[in-house]
Amino acid sequence: MDPISATRKVGDGEVSGRRHDKQDRRDPRPPAAPGAGRATRTVAILTLLLFAAGCMTGFREWIHSGFKVGPNYRPPNAEVGEAFLDASEPGISTGSADYAEWWTVFNDPMLNELVQAAYEENLPLKIAAERILEARAALGLARGSWWPQQQEAVGSYMRSQSSRNAFPNSNFSDLPGYAMSFSDWSLGAQMAWELDFWGRFRRTIESAEAGLAAEDEAYNAALVLLQAETASTYIQLRTIDERLTLARQNVELQKNTLRIAQARFEQGVVSRLDVHQAQAILANTEALIPMLISLRRVAENRLCTLLGEPPQDLDPILGPTGKIPEVPADVVVGIPADLLRRRPDVKRAERLAAAQCARIGIAESEFYPHIAITGQIAYQAEDFSKVFNERSFSGMVGPGFRWNILNYGRIRNSVYMEDARFRQAVLGYQEAVLRANEEAEDMITAFLEEKRRLIALAQATQATAAASALAMAQYQEGLTDFQRVIDSQRALVQQEDAQAESRGNVALNLVSVFKALGGGWEIRYRRPATTLASLTNAAGRQAAGPQGPGTAPAPQPAPAAAPEAPAVPAPPVTPAAPVVPTPPVAPAAPVVPTPPVAPAAPVAPAAPVVPPVPNGALPPADGAAQPGPNQSGVAPQPMPPAGSAAPPPVQPAPSSASPPSESAAPQDDQTWPMPMPAAPVPDEPAEAEFQQ
Repeated sequence: MDPISATRKVGDGEVSGRRHDKQDRRDPRPPAAPGAGRATRTVAILTLLLFAAGCMTGFREWIHSGFKVGPNYRPPNAEVGEAFLDASEPGISTGSADYAEWWTVFNDPMLNELVQAAYEENLPLKIAAERILEARAALGLARGSWWPQQQEAVGSYMRSQSSRNAFPNSNFSDLPGYAMSFSDWSLGAQMAWELDFWGRFRRTIESAEAGLAAEDEAYNAALVLLQAETASTYIQLRTIDERLTLARQNVELQKNTLRIAQARFEQGVVSRLDVHQAQAILANTEALIPMLISLRRVAENRLCTLLGEPPQDLDPILGPTGKIPEVPADVVVGIPADLLRRRPDVKRAERLAAAQCARIGIAESEFYPHIAITGQIAYQAEDFSKVFNERSFSGMVGPGFRWNILNYGRIRNSVYMEDARFRQAVLGYQEAVLRANEEAEDMITAFLEEKRRLIALAQATQATAAASALAMAQYQEGLTDFQRVIDSQRALVQQEDAQAESRGNVALNLVSVFKALGGGWEIRYRRPATTLASLTNAAGRQAAGPQGPGTAPAPQPAPAAAPEAPAVPAPPVTPAAPVVPTPPVAPAAPVVPTPPVAPAAPVAPAAPVVPPVPNGALPPADGAAQPGPNQSGVAPQPMPPAGSAAPPPVQPAPSSASPPSESAAPQDDQTWPMPMPAAPVPDEPAEAEFQQ
């Protein structure tokens, strides 16, 4: 028999074999499914056409990116200065420092406890924490989408009744055995799994991871703002306390002036005009007190809100009065580049850009077919008793695809839209860096200039206090009219109030410096939990002094100790008294022997109303050099040598209470350098980096 040629398709080619009558030669390879070669070639050609024709990611780039379309994220560049503009100013250092607990530089136990209590109880901060949990759940959803997207158990029961008169049943309904009604029981499961050929699900995971990191940084940013606002509100409250103390002391001083004017009027020495002027300036000074009390209540209410509490009287916790926290002599600000790794708002902006970059790949994946594997298994039977019979089993499985064709205009513009959003996010990050640098520069300058302003105000207050005391002494001796007394006392009220406000502004500006530097969020990783209940104990420690409650009696005598008295003349402010006599008031020197003004000194005993001065965060050595306003118990001792200065010491003290502490001399004794306790900074929370 002649040989018969036969042709069969194997794989993606054709092979021929010959069958002879004497020998049967067979191909050892198993035959492939019909059409498999053609399907493989079709898929390969389509894939090449996709990458070559209209899609945005090249074939090599797709492979290099780990079979993911879209761009791979790289952190954008941002321009910052090499150093802060005021880095060379005295009191500013560019070394490294730990800003985790920057508020401790004020050495105020109450402030430390308030910041910690706000961290534990603040409601907006808890909202930010819930957003982290929300982002974490979103990440879990994204990761779950990588696995089979549909996995369902299905079951049904159906009873069907057909019409006997409808076609074609009308022709067969009368035949024996032809069923017009039946039941159908079904129980099984079905699955669908879209394979991540183009990286759509992996890009979604990348975006969710970056979004979680961004929410974590948003929490840190909210924590930094909370700490700064808590410290600022507390400092404002203490500033108002000091202004209230000064206003009440000036009221007592002006009441004494009114008594003197009234006595001289009754003696017929002066007219009633002096009495009316004294009453007017006294009423104006008294009018300051209600305004300051209202401001204090506003600060208290704000502090309660920050602590997550309803408005309440905080005097049992904070005390009725307090001292403005003192600032350290030196502040470490580092370099602008540190802002990129420390400020949470800058890091959040960078993470948002990373999340948006991944969305470009998600949008681009719509260019390509969605390839999925679907399957179903079920048990079906007419009678329920036969549902689980092996003959009732049915199933199917196979691949499939869904491809958005003729939609490339919409898909392409969707990619362009996500790309534009990414560029916006990058520009937003760069803007955040610039604004952070600007804020830090502004706050450093404000802090330094306010310190200089405070020194000038201290000198002005010293001179005004001396002039007020001298004018009063000369008025009592009949050497000047009452107008000078009124003018000097009015100026004294304004100068003392401005000086106290400036001291508060120095501390507030330092808080703003630390906020601009982005410190404080590290408290999440090192401080123990504290509740508001511990604030009462902190109030006791503050009353005892920075040394703690165990040494409570010690700080009290220290400020008034006799050995410390010589420290009072140390500030070169006292010689300012001779500057006052420079006017031709020198003849007033003979008046000194008539120190009936010395009785005016009893006004100074009102100074003990200023307990906050010893209660501050200053070391005991500085305490003696920081007499409270109008605290003339020590000041008069160095003054007698200046012939005309016996009365003046009654008033210089109000200004010398705090200004010397802001000047360079006392600050040299402070022991709070900005580099905080050298505790190791914990590793920052890991951030998702999406670089291939």
